Amino acid sequence: MTKRRELIWRTAGVAAGAALLVGVAGAAAAEEGDAAGAVGVEVDIADNADPGALALTVESASTALIEDGSTDLVRQFTGGLPTVTVTDTRSPDEIPEGAYWYVVGSASAFTGDDGQDPIPAESLGWAPELIDGGASGNVAEGDEVAPELDGGPGLVGQELLAMAFDSSEIRDEQAWTATADLTMRVDADVAPGSYSALLTLSLFE
Repeated sequence: MTKRRELIWRTAGVAAGAALLVGVAGAAAAEEGDAAGAVGVEVDIADNADPGALALTVESASTALIEDGSTDLVRQFTGGLPTVTVTDTRSPDEIPEGAYWYVVGSASAFTGDDGQDPIPAESLGWAPELIDGGASGNVAEGDEVAPELDGGPGLVGQELLAMAFDSSEIRDEQAWTATADLTMRVDADVAPGSYSALLTLSLFE
C-alpha cells in the first residue's frame, strides 16, 4: 500500500472514529437519565426561478441594400431583414386569456451623408417570410407591402411582419423566426451618395 493510500485510510479511520465517539457519548448520556429532546426544523424555500417572458430579438443591428433591377426610370435596391425571433418562456398561468402577439415594423426616412434630400420611408417596402412558424400553423407572416412607386404605402406606418393567433395554444413551441425581403425604389434622378434609415421592429400582445 502506498503512503498516499495509507494516508487516505488513516483519515477515513479518524472520521469513522469521531462518528463512533459521538454515538457512544449520546448513548452514555441517555443511560445516565438526562432529559433528551428533539427539535423540528422547518424552512420555506421560495421558487427563485425568474418569471417567463415574451421577447423579441433581431440577429443583427444593421443590413445593407444593394442596387439590383434598376431601369432607366427607376433605381431599385434590395436586401434582407436580419432574422427576427420571438420567444415565449411563460408558464400557462402567465399568459392572459385570449392573448395573441404580433410584430410590426416601420421605417424612418433615409438621410444622406452629404446633405442630400432625404428619401422618404414610403420608398421602402418588404415581403415578410416565416422561417419557422412552428408546427401548429398558428403563426402567420404579414402581407407584402410595396414601395410607393409600385402603388404601395411603403413602411411609413406600422406594417405586420408576423403574428400569432393565440398565445396559449402555441406556448409549447416557445420560438418562432421570420425575415423579409426589402426593396427600395426611387426615381432615376435621385442624388447619389450614402443614405441610412432606421427600421424599427416592435412586439405587441
